[in-house]
Amino acid sequence: MFEISVDKFKESNIFETTELFDFLVVGGGPAGLNAALYARRKGLKVGVLTPEVGGQLHNTSEVDNYIGIQNIKGGALSDAFLKHTLELEVPIKTGHFVIKIDKVDERFEVTLDNQQVFYAKTLLYATGGSPRKLDIPGEEQYANIGVSYCTTCDAPFFKNEHVIVSGGGNSAAESVIDLAAWASKITVVHRSQWRADQILLDQHKKIPNLTVHLETQLKEVYGDGLRMKGVKAFDKVNQKEIDIPADGLFIEIGTIPKSDLIQHLAETNEQGEVIVDRDQMTSCPGLFSAGDVTTQPYKQIIISAGEGATAALAATNYIIHHS
Repeated sequence: MFEISVDKFKESNIFETTELFDFLVVGGGPAGLNAALYARRKGLKVGVLTPEVGGQLHNTSEVDNYIGIQNIKGGALSDAFLKHTLELEVPIKTGHFVIKIDKVDERFEVTLDNQQVFYAKTLLYATGGSPRKLDIPGEEQYANIGVSYCTTCDAPFFKNEHVIVSGGGNSAAESVIDLAAWASKITVVHRSQWRADQILLDQHKKIPNLTVHLETQLKEVYGDGLRMKGVKAFDKVNQKEIDIPADGLFIEIGTIPKSDLIQHLAETNEQGEVIVDRDQMTSCPGLFSAGDVTTQPYKQIIISAGEGATAALAATNYIIHHS
C-alpha cells in the first residue's frame, strides 16, 4: 500500500464554505480524482466532496488492466490516485454525503448532510453506480473471492476454471463471449428467457463447454469460507433444486447509476444514466458528469479516469468563455 500522510490528508479536508470554486467535484472515484488533478494543473480553484475516496475500487480485489500498473489491489490503486491528487494540494472533504445540488444565478450550490453549502462556477457529478445484486445468501460473503460483477475486469483470474454467468440480457451474453477465452467451462443461469440480441446468441453456438439453464432461479452461493465452491438453484420447469459446483460467479444484471441528485437539472435515460456530450457536459450548462453514472457503456476504471480528464479540460474552456 502507498504511504499517505494522515496530517496532509486532514489538511486537505479544510473547506471554506464562503469561497467560490471554479470546479467542484462530487465523487471520489477515478473520474473525480483525475478530474480534480487535471483542473488543478490548469490553475482552477478545485475541491472534491465525497463520503470516501476510491469509489468502487474498494470493491475490486485485483486490477490487471490499467496500463502501466500490473497486478495491483483495488485499494492500493485508490491510494495511488489519492497520493497523486494530494501532492497537488487539492482539498478533499470526506465523511459526509451530498444531499442536494441546485443551480442558482449561474452558480451551483451543493449541500452536505451536515448542512454545509459549497458554491461553484462549474460542477462535475461523478458519483458512479453500483452493480445490481441478486441478494441471495452467500453473495456478499464470497464477493471478490469467487463472486464478481465485472467480466472485463476479472475474467483472466478464472483461467481454466468453471464459471457461472447470471443474467439474460446483452451484458450477460457478452460476458459469456469474453469468458470463453479464459474459462474451461461456462454455465449460464437465468430466471427467465434470453433477452440478448440474436447476433450475440449466435456466437454462443461456437463456444464449447457452454451449458445454459433458463427458467432457473439462483438461490444461494456456497463455499468453504475462503472461496466460493458453487451455487444452488431452482429449476422452475422441472420443479426441482439443482446444485452446480463452480469456481466463480459473474453477476451481469446491470448497474444502478447514482444520478438522483441531478435528475432535476440534467437529462437521463430510461436506466437513470446521465446523458453527456463529447465534452462530458450534461444538458445543464456548466454541469459535467463522468464515469459509471453516465451513459458510457464500458464501465472501466481507465475510461472513467479519462472522462474525468475530459470534463476538467472542458470545464476550463467553459469558464474562459463564460466569465
